[in-house]
Amino acid sequence: MTAKTLNVSELRTSDFSTEGVLWAGQFLLCIIEGALFAMLIAIYFYLRLSVDVWPPPGARSPDRILATLALIPLFASCVGSYWADEAAKKGERRGMILGMLLNLVLAASFLALRAVEWRRLNFTWASDVYGSIVWAILFLHTYDIVADLIVTAVLIIIVVRGEYGEKELVGVHVDSVLWYFLVAIWIPLYATMYWFPYFSGAYR
Repeated sequence: MTAKTLNVSELRTSDFSTEGVLWAGQFLLCIIEGALFAMLIAIYFYLRLSVDVWPPPGARSPDRILATLALIPLFASCVGSYWADEAAKKGERRGMILGMLLNLVLAASFLALRAVEWRRLNFTWASDVYGSIVWAILFLHTYDIVADLIVTAVLIIIVVRGEYGEKELVGVHVDSVLWYFLVAIWIPLYATMYWFPYFSGAYR
C-alpha cells in the first residue's frame, strides 16, 4: 500500500500572507485554544443548570467593575501589537521594539488588575463547581497570556540585539495574531462570568 504524502516544498517559511507555514501553525493553535475555551463556556452553563442558586450560597461573584476597568489596557494593548506588526512588515526595528514594549506594558497592567481581582475572590477552585469553573477559566486564560508575553519579551530581546531576519519578522507578525486572539476570546469569557449572573438576576 502506497503511503500518501503532502508536498509542502512550495510553501514559504517566511511569509506574511496566510500561505506562510508559521502563520498556518499559529492559526491552527488559535483554533485549538478557541475550542478549549468554547468547551469551558459550555461547562459553565451546564454546571449552572445543575444548581438552583448561582453563584452558590457563600460565594461572592467576581468584581465586575474591576474586570471591566481591566478591559481598557487589554484592548489598548492591541495598538502596540498592530504597531509592531506593521513595523515588522516593513522591517522597521524601532517600530517593532516600541510596539512590542507598549503591548507588554499594557498587558502587564491588565494582569496586575486581574491579580487584584483574583485575590478578592472568597472561594477557591476546590470550594464547589462554581469555584472550579471560574478558576479554570481565569487560570487558563492567564496562562495563555503569560506564555504569549514571554514570547513577546524574547522577540524584543532579539530585535534589540539586531539579530533578526525574515523568520523573526514573521514571528513578530504571528505573535500579534495570537495576541488579537487572546484579547478577542476574553470577550465571551468575560460576558459569561461577569454579566450572565447579573442579567439572570443572580448577581451578588
